[in-house]
Amino acid sequence: MTQEYQYKEREIEKDPAKEFRFGEGKISGVLSLVLGILSLLAVFAYLYPSYLTTTDLRKTYDAGQLQTVLKYGMYFSLLFGALTLILNKARYKYFGLAGITLTLIGFALGGYKIPVGAVEPKEISLGVDWLILAFLGSTAIFMVLEKLFPKYRDQLIMRPEWDVDLFYFCFNHLAISAILIFGNYHASHFDWALSPSLQESIQSMPITFQVILIVLSADFVLYWEHRAYHEIKLLWPVHAVHHSIEDIDWLAGSRGHFIQVFSERAMVMIPLYLLGADETALNAYVVFAALQAILIHTNLSIPFGPLKYVFVTPQFHHWHHSSEKPAIDTNYSAHTVLYDRLFGTYHLPGNHWPAEYGTTKRIPRTVIGQTLHPFFPNKKVPEKK
Repeated sequence: MTQEYQYKEREIEKDPAKEFRFGEGKISGVLSLVLGILSLLAVFAYLYPSYLTTTDLRKTYDAGQLQTVLKYGMYFSLLFGALTLILNKARYKYFGLAGITLTLIGFALGGYKIPVGAVEPKEISLGVDWLILAFLGSTAIFMVLEKLFPKYRDQLIMRPEWDVDLFYFCFNHLAISAILIFGNYHASHFDWALSPSLQESIQSMPITFQVILIVLSADFVLYWEHRAYHEIKLLWPVHAVHHSIEDIDWLAGSRGHFIQVFSERAMVMIPLYLLGADETALNAYVVFAALQAILIHTNLSIPFGPLKYVFVTPQFHHWHHSSEKPAIDTNYSAHTVLYDRLFGTYHLPGNHWPAEYGTTKRIPRTVIGQTLHPFFPNKKVPEKK
């Protein structure tokens, strides 16, 4: 049946009115506003680090050095805001004014000169630092790559429902401490399965082998959890929120119902907890998993050569998001294609990419509607025009 399927090219209608073009003030206005928001958030994080930063993440960066980044962010926000006002485009000058205002508030509160001292750890805090660093890193790497090597050149940066996915991105990062606490609490219930001798053996391995073992173990758990969300009728409405995305890019991977966000973290913590690998190997896996989770959703045309037959790549995961018949309920793996190969759910038809994304039955398009969807799965939603 798969061989008989006629694969089509995806069509995206070009919308020049919503594009970013030099000289119109939109680029500088948005940059000013974004930097103004991030700068003010960073100032609050420096003022109230116990409540607005995450204990584990603070160990990985120098708060004093990051004040230099904050300094340039604040000044560039003012610069871009002023440029927007000079260009005097009525539609975008308010972005510049808002960016300047937020930045000046940040300066008034202490700006980049707030003293950095010891931080009293709190069990629950908002991950404002994690949000800022993840957003800056993601946009600097993946958004730039998408503009340099796009799969779908006419897909907009602010494509349909980008604001919905931005909300999910912010929620997932701000709630990181609660997610970690839940994951660790869940994993602690498997104390009965701990084997000190096994953990000692694993820790004696070279770090590279430990990382490979972690990846394969985590991927096995994530594969079956992911497959359960698809094939158990009661669970599908929760996972359908993630599959409701109809335009895929780096930001799209953030969309997910909070039930799934917490459960995925809890499930993947189990193999990490039981293996007891070296902290260096665990940190390497966390970085690898975080980057790959964004990469596989990107609008990228970069060829991965033979690597696409080993690791999950954008083409492979885009097919998982396709609403076309041959691709439905395939490509469950998160890291490697191994388990999809082993268990018969692999779908990678040559050089073809999906023509259609989303769910076969459309679900609500708002955050509130999607949050409520698992509880009212039969509510009718208008089809896409």
